[in-house]
Amino acid sequence: MSVGLSLEGKVALITGGSRGIGAATVRLFRQAGARVVFNYRSAKSSADALVNELGAEHCLAIEQDLASPEQGRSLVDKTLAAFGRIDALVVNHGVWPSVDAPIASMADDQWKSTLAINLDSVFGLTQAAVAQMQKQGRTAPGAAAGYIVFISSTAGQRGEAKHADYAVSKGALISLTKSLSSELAGQGIYVNCVAPGWVETDMSAPALNDPATRNWIFSGIPLGRVGRPMEIAGPILFLCTPYAGFMSGEIVNVNGGAVLVG
Repeated sequence: MSVGLSLEGKVALITGGSRGIGAATVRLFRQAGARVVFNYRSAKSSADALVNELGAEHCLAIEQDLASPEQGRSLVDKTLAAFGRIDALVVNHGVWPSVDAPIASMADDQWKSTLAINLDSVFGLTQAAVAQMQKQGRTAPGAAAGYIVFISSTAGQRGEAKHADYAVSKGALISLTKSLSSELAGQGIYVNCVAPGWVETDMSAPALNDPATRNWIFSGIPLGRVGRPMEIAGPILFLCTPYAGFMSGEIVNVNGGAVLVG
């Protein structure tokens, strides 16, 4: 007998879905039967190719900056206009300034920009998505009214020297996960978090392509390699299915054994 992770009839909004972890998650959710909306900021060719691959009747790419609460709410509104509901929100977008910035010299603009993208927009996304999930309610007694998965990072758990802006924003998502779980679990809205370690993505490429930095990164990962996008997408999908029906407020580490904390 086979076991399937089905999202048939569900609608998912996945932010930052044109490349890397986001694109892998879009593909996996479509394979599970969900209709998917994802946003992109500049990678139009990648976004269009992904829609063509998965089918425009079930997959929609929206060009949308995410750097403010208003932009987050706007993306949820566009999802509802396209498919009429939202059952799962995966907050995957984010920025990691690759150049080291010691706190003594970090520019105000960098701090503000990182938190605007990684945190302020998340507030608007989550606020609008939760309101819609509450409006939809449960389809049956004990069923979920919705799923939210935030994508944090090992940096949000142990910090990251010279990248305090990024670490602070990702640590805040962990706190948000726990806060919203306490607030929403009783309403059937499950809020969890996936905290990846180093993954082969465009964002991590500058560090992974530098031999000295690459060796340092690998030395801290017991599995001896960085992750692949699909290895992050799998746990995200699981958290949006009934198989994770007794999980809420959890921080799921997907990091090759690098950080053993929740």
